[in-house]
Amino acid sequence: MKTKFLTIFLFFISMFVFSQHKFLKYPEFNKNDLSKVKSTIKEDAPAEILYSSVSHVISNGQLETKVFGRIKIYNKDKASKYLDVEVPLYEYSGEKETVSGLKAYTYNIENDKVITSKVEKDAKFKSKEQKNLFLQKFTFPNVKDGSIIEYQYQVNSPFLQMLDKTYLEFDIPVIYEEYIFDFPRYLGYNYNFQGGLIPKYKQDKVEIMYGEDYYSLRLGFENVQPFKAENFIKNERNYITSVRPELNSTNFNNIFKSYATSWDDIRDKLKEYDDFGVQLGKKSLARNVLSQDILSMTLPKEKANKILKFVQTSYTWNGNTGLFTENGIKSLLDTKIGNSAEINLYLIMLMREAGLNVSPMIMNTVNRGFLNISFPTIGAPNYVVACLEDNGSYYLYDATSKFSLPNLLPPRAYNYNAILLKEKKTEILQINNFIESKTYLDVEAKLNNDNTFEGKFKDRDTKTFAILSYDEYLDNKQDYEKKYKNKYTFTFNNYKSEVVNDNEFQTSFDFNSDGFVDGVGGKLIFNPLLFLYRQNHEFNQTESRKYPIEFVSPYETVKKVVITIPDNYKFENLPKSKKFKTEDDGIVYSYVVSTEGNKITVETSVKIDSDNFPREYYPAFKQIFDGITQLEGQLVTLVKK
Repeated sequence: MKTKFLTIFLFFISMFVFSQHKFLKYPEFNKNDLSKVKSTIKEDAPAEILYSSVSHVISNGQLETKVFGRIKIYNKDKASKYLDVEVPLYEYSGEKETVSGLKAYTYNIENDKVITSKVEKDAKFKSKEQKNLFLQKFTFPNVKDGSIIEYQYQVNSPFLQMLDKTYLEFDIPVIYEEYIFDFPRYLGYNYNFQGGLIPKYKQDKVEIMYGEDYYSLRLGFENVQPFKAENFIKNERNYITSVRPELNSTNFNNIFKSYATSWDDIRDKLKEYDDFGVQLGKKSLARNVLSQDILSMTLPKEKANKILKFVQTSYTWNGNTGLFTENGIKSLLDTKIGNSAEINLYLIMLMREAGLNVSPMIMNTVNRGFLNISFPTIGAPNYVVACLEDNGSYYLYDATSKFSLPNLLPPRAYNYNAILLKEKKTEILQINNFIESKTYLDVEAKLNNDNTFEGKFKDRDTKTFAILSYDEYLDNKQDYEKKYKNKYTFTFNNYKSEVVNDNEFQTSFDFNSDGFVDGVGGKLIFNPLLFLYRQNHEFNQTESRKYPIEFVSPYETVKKVVITIPDNYKFENLPKSKKFKTEDDGIVYSYVVSTEGNKITVETSVKIDSDNFPREYYPAFKQIFDGITQLEGQLVTLVKK
C-alpha cells in the first residue's frame, strides 16, 4: 500500500533579522494601474493582487486585525470569486468578534477620469452560518474588465489563543503582500507555517510599542506566482503557503503559565463542554429507544451495525458539520434533523446504552484541511464519528450519510489524522479509506439496418462512489439528471435514478443515436465502447508532479458493452485484447473482446488499489492511462455476408 507521509512545517522564527523595508505603508492609489491590460507576472491571469496586508496587533487584551487589499481585475467573469468578500466573525460564551472601519470601493476610468463606486451600507450584511460563526459579507459594485477593487476593515477579537489561518498563495499572482503580528513580550506564540513560499523581507525583533516590550514578526512577499492546482488532490489548501500563530504560554509578573496542551487535556475539556461532553452525558435520552431485538444481540459489531442503520433511517443530517452540537440532542429527537455532531454523538449514546465500548473520534473534514496533531487545540477539529473497539480492533461509524457502512465513512471524513477520545487516554490515528468502490457501466445495444444504435445503459456505483452519487442526487435531482444530459448529447428516455441492492445507487436510461457508425466503402466502422470511449484522460499534467495523488477510495471502473449486429453482417476486423499493470499491482487494466454469433462483447477494467499514492507514481498513471486511451480507441469493422 502506498502511503503519503504528511509533513507539517513549524516555522519557529527566533533569529533577529533586520530589514530597511517599510511595512504597513499602504500605497497611494495609482491611476496608471487602471490602464494595465495584463499581469506582468502571469499574462493570462484574470486578476492580480496589487497590494495585500494582514496585520495582527494584541493590545489591552484584545486582538486587532487590520486587513487591506487592492486587486486589479482583468477578466471579471474568470475572477468572480474575488468580487465578493466574506469576513468570519466568531462568538462564544458571551464574547464575540466585531468588525469596524469597513470601506470598499470599485475604481474605473472613463474619459481619462477615475470613477469611484462605493460599497454602500445597505450592501453590507451579516449572516449566521453556524452556531458560533457569522459572516460579514459585501459585493463590489460596477466591476468591469480593467477595474480595481479595494477594501479595508478591522476585526476586534477577544480570542487570543489561536488566530485565523492566513493564506499567502492564491490562484492569481501577487505583486506585494505582507503579514504582520505584534504582541506583548509576556505572551508566547508558536507559528504554524505551512508551504514553500519564502519571504523576500523579514523582521523578527523586540521593540518598544504601546509603551512596553513587544515581539514583532513581519513578512513581505513580492511577485508571487499563482498557486498551480493539480488534479487528484482532496484539498489544495493543504499545500498552499499559510501561517497561523497559536498561543503557547504567558508570563505575567514573572508567573509563567504554559498553554501547551495535550490531546488528553483536550479530551478532558470536551467532557465539560455543554455542546459535547454534557450532551453525551444525557443518558436518559438514549433509554428505551432501541428495540429488544437489537439489545439482545450478542455480537458487538452486529449490534453496532443495527444501531447505525436505526439512526440513519430515523434522523436526517442538515448539512452542517461541527465538533459541537447546534441545538442539542433533545432538539434532534424532536425535529429528527440535526448537524453532524448531534447525529453522531447520539449514535455514540445509543451504542453505549446497548453496552458497546464506543468512543468519540474527532478529526478535520477534508474541506477544513489537515489536522495538525502537533498543536492540540479544541478549536481545530470540526467533526466527530463513533469508534467501536472490539477484540483489539477499531470500527468507525458515521450516521450523517444514509449510505455509510461500518468502517466506510463519507469521503469528507477521510483526512488522514484523527484523535480517539477513549475514557482514560487518547490515541492519535491515521485513517484511510481501504474499502474499494466500484462503478459498473453496462450497455446492451443493437445496431439497426439504418446504421442507428438503440439500447439500454446502466451506471451503478458502490461503497464511497454510491455515497457521493446518492448525496448529489438528494441535493438536487434535476441537476443530477442534467449532468447526464450534458455528458451524453444523444437522445435518451426512460431515465431513472434509484437505490439498488440495498446500498448501491444506479442511474439508467434507454438511448437511440445515429452518431456512432461510419459507412466507408460498403463497410461499417464503429468503436465497440460506443459513448463509453473517452479520447482524453485526466492524467495529462505536463509539469513535474508536486503533490501526492489522492482519491476518495481505492476503486475499480468496469465497462461492459454487448452489441448485437444485423444478421446480414459479419465481423471483418476486431480489436485486440490486452492487459497491463504496474509491477506492484497498484494499477491494473484489462481490455477483453469476445464474439458469439452476431454479438460482440467488450469488457474493460481499471483497478486502483489505494486512495493515496506518492507523487513519484504520477508518470506510471500517465503512461498507463495513455495506453488505456489508445487501446480503447480500437475499432470494429463489419462487412455484409
